[in-house]
Amino acid sequence: MEGSESSASQQAQVAAVHPAVEPLSYLLGTWRGQGEGGFPTINSFKYGEQLNFSHPGNKPVIAYSQKTWKLNSGEPMHAESGYWRPKPDGTIEVVIAQSTGLVEVQKGTYDAEEKVVKLHSELVGNASKVREITRVFKLVNEELVYVVEMATSLNSLQPHLKASLTKL
Repeated sequence: MEGSESSASQQAQVAAVHPAVEPLSYLLGTWRGQGEGGFPTINSFKYGEQLNFSHPGNKPVIAYSQKTWKLNSGEPMHAESGYWRPKPDGTIEVVIAQSTGLVEVQKGTYDAEEKVVKLHSELVGNASKVREITRVFKLVNEELVYVVEMATSLNSLQPHLKASLTKL
């Protein structure tokens, strides 16, 4: 009997959401949908995408992973992963490592009421051409929509990706 109480207590602790993460808890889970991309130096394209936001419960952090694939063949296109650290004052710090080798350190803000997260790059590392990246995530009618803008050594900040995802 005592062992089952301990096990139930451990499960409750794992399921608990850290207070710093609570304002963004609507993101937790797996999201899937489609997006489209383009940039002056590349052809426009469409893709399938899956995002996963997970949380260990006892730490003020959200683990993030993303993967995309070609819609017609299912062939992998891009992947990235990292961590989101929301702060009680409405700011957030994000680190992302991309499958291309590019690394981002982003800072931004979140609005729990509006369910929007706005990020801008503080550092883009290991990138010969990319100079700046911004990301805006917003929950709209139960869909997670986002827009990514990018600046390169040749082009100013402009739209690069946008997608609409539903929670699985």
